[in-house]
Amino acid sequence: MRPLVSVVIPTYNRLGELGELLESLSRQTYRNLQIVIVNDNGVSVDGLCACYGELRIRVVDLESNGKHVHARNRGIEAAEGDFILLCDDDDLLMPVHIENMLHEIEGFDLVYSDVEIVDFVWDGGVRQPLSRRTFAYEHDLEAMRKFSTFVPSGCLYRRTIHDAIGLFDTDVYHYWDWDFFLRVSEAFRVKRVQTAGVLYAFSQGGGNLSGQLEDMRPYLDRLSRKHGLGELPTKNFFLLLEEEDVRRREAETKLLWDGKPFRSRYSAFVD
Repeated sequence: MRPLVSVVIPTYNRLGELGELLESLSRQTYRNLQIVIVNDNGVSVDGLCACYGELRIRVVDLESNGKHVHARNRGIEAAEGDFILLCDDDDLLMPVHIENMLHEIEGFDLVYSDVEIVDFVWDGGVRQPLSRRTFAYEHDLEAMRKFSTFVPSGCLYRRTIHDAIGLFDTDVYHYWDWDFFLRVSEAFRVKRVQTAGVLYAFSQGGGNLSGQLEDMRPYLDRLSRKHGLGELPTKNFFLLLEEEDVRRREAETKLLWDGKPFRSRYSAFVD
């Protein structure tokens, strides 16, 4: 029997984006999936989920807004699969992604893939790419202690990892994924998959960036103390990618996306 994969998705008031993610999940070539949507006290997702009756969806409605790390932990607790796949509600998975990751995890405990960073714009009830950038870097554990190139969306791992190291650390908040990667790497077999099977939604514009970086500093310091990482910079993400140490880690990857949007069935009811 093919193993059950639990896809854990925290969400908060992003029905449009979540609908496109469900559309991408409905196109997966691997079908034995449990979709765990953790609604972090946002608007109801029930109507959206009803549009995808062929998917095995479990909705966990939180009574208060605990933020994304807490929501992920609740999703892990509700997951029934031997494997867990994480995904942000605004990211997308290529149709072969889960099947490919299950093949790649043989002999390993956690696998993560390359991604395409996409700046989307809404147009006619669907997100269209404004720009796209390949994000593919060599798997270098020592370099990962200076700048993490681990993208949690689309990563696949054995549920037993949580039995050994516990859930995600809410105390490091913005850097929960970096912390998780380092904790897993200490005791388990980790591999990068050289295929961009994930579209990672990330915009270079908008928001008070300097204010955001200032807010993130205490959590970065906490992460550094926890893992002995030394002084780490809080800089603009895209500027960090241009630094020489990071550029030297750039690697080849296989691109899968044809650039076409993932129109959600739910969009027909809200256009």
